[in-house]
Amino acid sequence: MQMLMALGTSEVFNHTWASGGTMATARSNLAGCGSLTSGLCFGGFAGSNFDVTEEYDGTNWSSGGALTTAIRNHAGAGTQTAGLSMGGTTTAATEEYNGTSWAAGGNLPETRETLAACGTQTAGLCFGGYNGGALATSKEYDGASWSAGGTMATARHSLAGAGGQTAGLSFGGSTGSVSDVTEEYDGASWSSGGTLALAREQLGGAGTQAAGLSFGGSNAGRRANTEEYNGTSWAAGGALSAAKDALTGAGLASNAAISCGGSTGGGVSATTEEYT
Repeated sequence: MQMLMALGTSEVFNHTWASGGTMATARSNLAGCGSLTSGLCFGGFAGSNFDVTEEYDGTNWSSGGALTTAIRNHAGAGTQTAGLSMGGTTTAATEEYNGTSWAAGGNLPETRETLAACGTQTAGLCFGGYNGGALATSKEYDGASWSAGGTMATARHSLAGAGGQTAGLSFGGSTGSVSDVTEEYDGASWSSGGTLALAREQLGGAGTQAAGLSFGGSNAGRRANTEEYNGTSWAAGGALSAAKDALTGAGLASNAAISCGGSTGGGVSATTEEYT
């Protein structure tokens, strides 16, 4: 049960981050999906692009099947046994994970990097990103091919996402300057949600539209800030143990998520933290 205390007109959650298992490969600009006890992270960057996949059981990471192409600045959705990787630097590729190996899926209509995603392998959603400029468009995946979805009001790259194809959440990112914008997706169109308390780009995201989580990111330097979304507004949560950006996360609720990888300024990270 979550406990709340008043701080002016805002709620402050007593949920906190705690150390989890350490990844075998430290990296930033990676993607993730799954849950607190069944997570997946893949790709990333540390001097060169990685094809590495690791699986989390709630305590430890173990090796999974390698991506067919090493990649960074991509997005992830789905579960540990039905994962989805899409986009990334200089690519429109989609890959699907079956719990053992990756295989090619339907390509995005265009190259996009630093995008965000949510949903499942057979009902995925990606939105925003960069292709010569910040993008506002979203695409929906049916397990085989992508089709046009609704357009966000604010074009952004380096943003984060949570939720599902018919109840998605986009937040933060960059429009050329750091953004605090949140938008909610109903399966057809985007509408405005409550703004982040602290605008951030290159942040992590997890949870659902009604119980979202944002963490880390950058705004005039790397940040450890965590915020929880209740479907209307964001409120402060427990801070990460270290400020970092270009990280990823996984989790099905705002109080049951993991954060992994990223950049701390002193180098790339292999650290996992669990939010409960």
